[in-house]
Amino acid sequence: MALIPAFQQNDTLIAQADAHLKDPTGFRIWWLGQSGFLIQYNGERILLDPYLSDSLTRKYEGTDKPHIRMSERVIEPSMLKNISIVSSSHNHTDHLDAETLIPILENNKSIRLIIPEANRNFVATRLGCNESYPDGLNDGHMLTVGQFTFHGIPASHNEIDRDRQGNCLYMGYVVRFGEYAVYHSGDTLWFNGLEELLLPFEVDLAILPINGNDPSRRVAGNLDGIEAARLGRSIHAELVIPCHYDMFAFNTADPESFAMECRSIGQPYRVLKLGEGMAIG
Repeated sequence: MALIPAFQQNDTLIAQADAHLKDPTGFRIWWLGQSGFLIQYNGERILLDPYLSDSLTRKYEGTDKPHIRMSERVIEPSMLKNISIVSSSHNHTDHLDAETLIPILENNKSIRLIIPEANRNFVATRLGCNESYPDGLNDGHMLTVGQFTFHGIPASHNEIDRDRQGNCLYMGYVVRFGEYAVYHSGDTLWFNGLEELLLPFEVDLAILPINGNDPSRRVAGNLDGIEAARLGRSIHAELVIPCHYDMFAFNTADPESFAMECRSIGQPYRVLKLGEGMAIG
């Protein structure tokens, strides 16, 4: 199948980011595919859940659950430099990929890696790093690194699972910087109490999955497009960007249902193309 073309890739994307690195106001965000995003604010860059390889396509080739890539890769991970923080919301490979993260960690010597505390041993094994290296976070806790403060939010994928110490295995993060609050949900369903957790943050931007929850796929599910639109409205998000689609043919969705629901209920939204960025604020 022909791959969905990226809006921009590699050198072009980096050139655009470099040109706006020191913008005096607002922040910029780029969709890197699946749930991966690059945020740039006041001279700093952070990455949220990047997946920038074909590791899952190779892993499942020839099996009864092939992960056939639908879209072009936006950027070689080794090209991502001057990154202050990279996060992983949980241990599934499209959110914690060694082939993506190891080159990023090697090229950004002072980078901090934020993970769910419950996944520390798993992360260290997958990435070949010291167990003490990642910054672990749990729901209800916060961590400040430079200009960015990460607040842990539980995620239901498909349940709110915890380890024996009570730490969440699946998480989202509200990232505060300057006057802004960005909610990156990770992989999650809508669960009782989620709105109450998020409303106090006065979220400017909610980044939400839209691929839905279809048991026939034999993978944990997520919000669908209609639910993502309605969750954004429920938490009074200033803007919602959809993600977690157009990566694997067996586990995707059409963002038009999300866009239609947003228009119907008056929820501001933006559907980004792969590699496309936008300014906020």
